[in-house]
Amino acid sequence: MPPHLSADRPAAQPPSRGTVDALISQTRALRGEVDAVRREAPADEEDAQGRWQRALCNLALHQLNDLDAHLAQLRDGPTELPVPPEATAAARTAQAAPPAGSLLSRVGSAEWNLLTDEASWSGELYEILGRDAAAPPLTLDELPSLVQDEDRPMLTAMVTDCLIDAKPIDGEFRIVRPDGGVRTVHMMGEPVLDADGSTASMWAVLRDVSELRRTQRTVGETGESLQRQRHLARTEHRLAVELQEAVLPPWRGSLRLPRRGPRALDVAAHYLPSSSSALIGGNWYDALELPDGETLLSVGDLTGHGVTVTSGMAMLLGALRGMAVAGTQPGQLLSWLNQLLDSTVQPALGSAVCCRYVPATRTLSWAQAGHPAPLLYRDGTGRALSAPDGVLLGATSGAVYGQAEESLRAGDLLLLHTEGLVPRPTGAPHQEETGGQEGARAVQRLLDLAPRFGEARTAQDCIRMVVEEFGGTEREDDACVLIARIGS
Repeated sequence: MPPHLSADRPAAQPPSRGTVDALISQTRALRGEVDAVRREAPADEEDAQGRWQRALCNLALHQLNDLDAHLAQLRDGPTELPVPPEATAAARTAQAAPPAGSLLSRVGSAEWNLLTDEASWSGELYEILGRDAAAPPLTLDELPSLVQDEDRPMLTAMVTDCLIDAKPIDGEFRIVRPDGGVRTVHMMGEPVLDADGSTASMWAVLRDVSELRRTQRTVGETGESLQRQRHLARTEHRLAVELQEAVLPPWRGSLRLPRRGPRALDVAAHYLPSSSSALIGGNWYDALELPDGETLLSVGDLTGHGVTVTSGMAMLLGALRGMAVAGTQPGQLLSWLNQLLDSTVQPALGSAVCCRYVPATRTLSWAQAGHPAPLLYRDGTGRALSAPDGVLLGATSGAVYGQAEESLRAGDLLLLHTEGLVPRPTGAPHQEETGGQEGARAVQRLLDLAPRFGEARTAQDCIRMVVEEFGGTEREDDACVLIARIGS
């Protein structure tokens, strides 16, 4: 605000038209660029960040529209309004109000003469307050009658400080228009001093900031919504990680199963998180020594992400372990898992491969539910085992799952994995768009590791090779890999 005005101070001259025109052009160019950014913001109403971005752009556009209108008003000056002959003298001095809905109606001015008790309003102020331009302007004593009850003390205090202590006015209050509409008005003003330094009058600029405050509230609300969503996402991620860590086998490095006796398995496994999602999926791996000395090997994936999916995975894995300990064979085990998943409150789909290794005969019995078959590496080469029939878990009621057997030899290596272990190349179409070619390519890349696996001494060394080959690549989903080497 400028220093206190003197009553005999000459009127300020407007800036040159060319300078203001240049500012208007710059404002409109910037407005166009902001509008382009707004159009690029995500339109999904479920996207909290997209809503917040659009709200910020709308706020910036609103302020730029106001700036454009204010500069035009500065360039053109107020317009005169023909006043009806029957209007009062005060109304005759009031400036014209612009057309209804014009942005220029958002800023008006007023002056109150303390010596004569006269008031002078611009036409824009009549428009803001919703009053008839032919009506006399309100005095300072009458002005609070337009203000909401809870805001009147603030307006009275601002005016009193200005008139008595020569303090500038800068504050907001809400007014009630004759049509019942409520508007928020920002008032800035100063006293005008006479030659003796006493307050002769007070002038003020009043701006309708209702829409501005509405857009600011929208920005605040969408920002808070975004923060809540991020907080919930972080909390859900932490809970999913904790649940996953509590459920998956706690062992690290290689594990010998069964722990006693010949022909045991050297087992190692690894979980690879998604690089494109902060949420944990439903992937699992498991290796469990059974009461009869046999060993359970399984990997699987429940579709989706988050705590709900991770808890569903925990339920399936717990059921799988319980049935395997009870002696259930892989095919029947998957049938019961399918029935369990089909009867849950929240429908879900899952894939799994379940293997039961008999060390006495080095026999592997296994079944699969819509899952990649185990890979068998022997003598420097690898192949995928021929898969028995099996649909996705939860896909259909009463599904029957076939079971296959494979005779293994000392030194053989089994690799079980979930889809997504081998990331797709950037820009490659999804597997369903290529008729399974993408899955075959992923399997071949894993089989190409056979010579390197032949040089490894432990299953953990093989896991390390897989992670070195595929772990550093961007992946769309999380994945698991489990490797078991058959001992002598």
